[in-house]
Amino acid sequence: MKSPAIALCLAAGLLTSIPAAMPVAAADSLVFAQAMIPPTGMGDRDKDMAAAERMRRRFPQPVRVGDLIGLPVLDDESRTLGHVREIVRTKDGKIALIVSYGGWFGFGARLVAVPIEVVGIMGRELASLDMPPSEYAAAPTWRDNDAQLIPHDAMVRIALARR
Repeated sequence: MKSPAIALCLAAGLLTSIPAAMPVAAADSLVFAQAMIPPTGMGDRDKDMAAAERMRRRFPQPVRVGDLIGLPVLDDESRTLGHVREIVRTKDGKIALIVSYGGWFGFGARLVAVPIEVVGIMGRELASLDMPPSEYAAAPTWRDNDAQLIPHDAMVRIALARR
């Protein structure tokens, strides 16, 4: 019982004596810093470039469609805007995420088409990088107008995001 306590005290004593044994010049040269990196996409809306170009700069990665179904879509404040219900290819060849937006605990939500270029994946969440919540509210309710449902085993490319 006494030997672990003695070993712990000796280790603590050795660790506290190391900075005192260091030369003054070496002790003064230690600098600690914290990186202040903004989340991916912050400020990108202000840049004058197409959404497809912004997506290309975010290192899009292949993801299975079935893995995206059910993921939450978050805004810049990490609030859930909705959940992905399905992924479609529109008649002009673009890929869109169909997101249930609004409602209360899932009741009264409406489906909104979100271009895949404006979102990024962060683990098991999607970040709405280039589409603010006001655009979700103003977006028309999605109707199945000649859009093809992409099968769950198909692969799509989606941008990477970070917090």
